[in-house]
Amino acid sequence: QVQLQESGPGLVKPSQMLSLTCTVFGDISTNYAWSWIRQPPGKGLEWLGVIAYDGSTYYNPSLKSRTSISRDTSKNQFSLHLSSVTPDDTAVYYCARKPLIAGSKYDTWGQGTQVTVSS
Repeated sequence: QVQLQESGPGLVKPSQMLSLTCTVFGDISTNYAWSWIRQPPGKGLEWLGVIAYDGSTYYNPSLKSRTSISRDTSKNQFSLHLSSVTPDDTAVYYCARKPLIAGSKYDTWGQGTQVTVSS
């Protein structure tokens, strides 16, 4: 059974870069896409972007200019980089896995990590 674990700083200053890492514990198959999702306080889930098994990436258009997702297959990790953060980027950040099957839903989530943007 695969498990996901997010890691990174809990506090980031405005205008800085936010970088989070998701470590995948267990078998990694090529049949999945790996996403970053966040939930600001009092709001719903917001999809940030995804990296597929072949390394291709897709981003939320509203955040595309500030978002980058990369991976390190040797460490079973993929990372989120969000530049020029503001207090509006304060949220719980999740990594999640989705099978590459049409209509599928996320089947595995990390526990989430709180990130606060504040000076």
